[in-house]
Amino acid sequence: MNKEGIPSPLKDGLDAFSKENNTSTLITDLKALFKANVLLANVLPVFTGYWLSLAFSNTSFSANWNLFLLTMIGGTMVIAGALIINNWYDVDIDTVMDRTKNRPTVTGNISLKVVLTLGIAFSVFGFILLLFTTIEAAIWAFVGWFTYVILYTMWSKRRYTLNTVIGSVSGAVSPLIGWTAIQSGFHLVPVVLFLILFIFQMPHTFAIAMRKNNEYKAAGVAMLPVVHGFAMTKRQIFVYVACLLPLPFYLVSLGTTFIVIATLLNITWLALGIYGFFTKNDQKWARVIFIYSVNYITILFLLMVIVTLPLFG
Repeated sequence: MNKEGIPSPLKDGLDAFSKENNTSTLITDLKALFKANVLLANVLPVFTGYWLSLAFSNTSFSANWNLFLLTMIGGTMVIAGALIINNWYDVDIDTVMDRTKNRPTVTGNISLKVVLTLGIAFSVFGFILLLFTTIEAAIWAFVGWFTYVILYTMWSKRRYTLNTVIGSVSGAVSPLIGWTAIQSGFHLVPVVLFLILFIFQMPHTFAIAMRKNNEYKAAGVAMLPVVHGFAMTKRQIFVYVACLLPLPFYLVSLGTTFIVIATLLNITWLALGIYGFFTKNDQKWARVIFIYSVNYITILFLLMVIVTLPLFG
């Protein structure tokens, strides 16, 4: 029994529980601040770009560990920095939207000054690390960062439906960061990777905007379904998915297995897009499109790595 009247073992247990809760809250806040799912989704193409660049230049992975670590850590830090600054700038609209109201910038668990400092620090250190790879890799990282932070977050997101196009450019440069750490980006493969990522992000983002249409409307964000309605959004989803159909055939060097699987993925997505013209439950359909898009891009970029493993010759 201590002087507070609580048996010591019980007090120790309460202290441990409180500390565990604080740790859990901090981890949750950091995951939200770094947009963990978005960060991972952007880091995978960096790795795929790096891996394919090694494969197409007959360069050994094991002999380039230092370069690999510099590329992945630097690229991840730049992407994280951009996402953190986005959280800092968007705190006013995040307060209005249900999907973002628990971010630490909204709850006040992490001060805005600390958030901005973290965003700038991660960005700067990421660029410095990438400069130890190649200047071209650092340039592509800056293109992505500038497009996302300045052109998307601070300029177009609240004003124009083209914000999705601009935001998609920033995400599409990620494989170029990985590729150009090894060799020049003036090659068909990284260009096609850019196009796949750019086009994929359009229906992916439109599906999110449909699902959260009322929230975006309340926050005054100029997403396509908010401004032009669901019918227009469905048509654009169909058109962009259709644009993915020819792209696998520009990657014939990845083999027949890749082309067949990628084409089946594209045809399935197109069929889902067509179904959207007949469904009466737009929200359920948009959720299916969103889930499919996440799995689509993950499978596709992992598949590119798998088919170029030495095991497959």
